[in-house]
Amino acid sequence: MKPCFQRCRYWQTIAACLAGWLAAGAAASASTAEVPATPTSTAAVQVEGRTIVLLRGFAGYSADARASEAEARIIEFASHREAPVAILNLAETPSGTEIRAGSQILFSVTDADASLEGIDRVSLAATALLATADAVGTWRDRRSLSRLLRHIAYALAASAALGVAVWLLLGIFRSQLAALQSRVTGRVPSVRIGHFQLVTAERLADLLKGTLNLLFWGVLVVLIYFYLQFVLSLFPWTESMGAGLLSLVTEPVSSIAMALVGALPNLLFLAVLIVVIRYALKLGRLLFEALESGSVRFEGFDPEWAVPTYKLARIFVIAFGVVIAYPYIPGSDSAAFKGVSVLLGVIFSLGSSSVIGNIIAGYTMTYRRAFRMGDRIRVNDLVGDVIDSRVLVTVLRTPKNETVVVPNSQILSNAVTNYSTLAREQRLVLHTTVGIGYEVPWRQVEAMLLMAANRTDGLLAEPPPFVLNQGLRDFCVLYEINAYTADAGSSPAIYSRLHANILDVFNEYGIQIMTPAYMGDPDEPKLVRKEDWHMPPAPGKPGDDSQP
Repeated sequence: MKPCFQRCRYWQTIAACLAGWLAAGAAASASTAEVPATPTSTAAVQVEGRTIVLLRGFAGYSADARASEAEARIIEFASHREAPVAILNLAETPSGTEIRAGSQILFSVTDADASLEGIDRVSLAATALLATADAVGTWRDRRSLSRLLRHIAYALAASAALGVAVWLLLGIFRSQLAALQSRVTGRVPSVRIGHFQLVTAERLADLLKGTLNLLFWGVLVVLIYFYLQFVLSLFPWTESMGAGLLSLVTEPVSSIAMALVGALPNLLFLAVLIVVIRYALKLGRLLFEALESGSVRFEGFDPEWAVPTYKLARIFVIAFGVVIAYPYIPGSDSAAFKGVSVLLGVIFSLGSSSVIGNIIAGYTMTYRRAFRMGDRIRVNDLVGDVIDSRVLVTVLRTPKNETVVVPNSQILSNAVTNYSTLAREQRLVLHTTVGIGYEVPWRQVEAMLLMAANRTDGLLAEPPPFVLNQGLRDFCVLYEINAYTADAGSSPAIYSRLHANILDVFNEYGIQIMTPAYMGDPDEPKLVRKEDWHMPPAPGKPGDDSQP
């Protein structure tokens, strides 16, 4: 009762003073010379959420600056509890009426401020004085020791209640989770369509557990929200935070909702555009699938071009759709959206130059008909069969059964030798050379080379093999045996058998092969006797001339 009694006494004192101030102020206002000023803005003086007066700004002294200085002085006066509210008074000056605490000026009221309310300056100043006294009393009361201790007790009780609620919630959640584990998991069937299992029972159980987890965290967040709102509102220093908690949730939600409502026409246009592009791509896919299968034919269009051409067309259609859709994307005209778009474009252009080059090379090779799947090709010193051709790379399998990934840009910038393209119809010519001395008749050499070719599996009898005289060297004549094969992929094995047969035939007829180098005639020709052809560990018996 004592604080209330003191407050009443303060107000009696202030009321007694006001009658004299109003009478004196009415006469003084008539003769007061006011300094002319040009108002530029307004700001409210607020203490403890209560508006005391609305002030105008002037050139060189803004309304915000006047209001903030007035608020700081009022709070500074209120913080000195030993100073009674009764010392608040009004004082007339040539520029306006000042509200003072004793001799300290808190703020002043001018005629320009009074014109905002449509009353005279003295009446506005008196009203502001009363509001200031009430705000100071409220400020001090809310920060009194007894009130703070009581609210601390409330906060501790709320904390204990929150702990109990969380403990109970956690117990309920664990019990429900255990019930789900024991009762539901074994009984939930899998979702099937015929023999195809769409969703397993374990996934359904996981979905139920996730739903229960989401419910638990949702209730926990709501409890914590109400707890924080209550505790923060108990203390004057955090009251504004407590009042702003709700706005932290409602303002973003309302902003998103209003943005969605405003963007509905654009979103509807984007939805229609997506549907149109989707069905255009489906129609294009049907067309190119028909081209690939051969049911639809265009003159000069290879069926192997269907898939890459469809991929290129899809890229262009999607890019065209993005260009049309860009102005209708919500936020596309904002500076942030444009900045992110430019940043992504720079990153993409700097980091994907080699990728773009490989993609272009991949499509270029497709239309060049450089090779097909399964063809044996040579790129630089690399020989292998094409087992996969992608947009960025081509995968080869070498004769040693090694997988080599070659960038398409490397294939595009180098000569590609295809051993399989003509081998399918016109056959591939395999060839090898031997150097034989001038003392051996060339007709005999040609006959022996043709005999070796006829013995070699994988070489064709038709077209028949043939021998070319490649040149007359210093110490020997260079002969080249040429034979046809239809199996380009087996050329290494065919070459191996051909070389073995050449060695056998020349050994049979006692002819010495002089390549790769010749220094002089030896005492005995460099031959392998027939009885030594199967010396261990070679299969067969020494002296046995049968083929292994």
